[in-house]
Amino acid sequence: MTQATVDGAASIKQAFAQFPSGVAAFSAMVGFAPEALVASSFTVGVSLEPPLVMFAVNNSSTTWPKLRSAPRLGVSILAQGQEAVCLQLSSRTEERFAGLATSTSDAGAVLIDGAALALECQVVSETPAGDHAIVVLEVKSVEINHDAEPLIYHGAGFRQLAA
Repeated sequence: MTQATVDGAASIKQAFAQFPSGVAAFSAMVGFAPEALVASSFTVGVSLEPPLVMFAVNNSSTTWPKLRSAPRLGVSILAQGQEAVCLQLSSRTEERFAGLATSTSDAGAVLIDGAALALECQVVSETPAGDHAIVVLEVKSVEINHDAEPLIYHGAGFRQLAA
């Protein structure tokens, strides 16, 4: 193991990349168009009663200001094989939803078909935290895809769970 002091954003980003996480797509209809952002900072089990989850979003995000006021957010925990979906949804240049199979709830939450887990959520709170904000969501509905394994992000790349 290598020990070093934190000497800037690059070193802490490299250190944080050593923690494996799932990949979550947060999406909703905004006006008449779907919007999405992708984060690997998603945490479940914040609370069971009520059911709460949370994630961190960068203050420089241009998508979060559009999504934060949506009545409901779709949270899709992407599955193995959805690496290209992740890259497309997080792209700043291409049409994020072009060719993607999705479903939309009556309240406007957009969910990515084939995800390992799909949650319909409502924003409960947003708290400033350095260069990010911590967003707490209340889970309103859940759909588990028992046939899919989650996509894992680790070491600045995509991984798979091993049996």
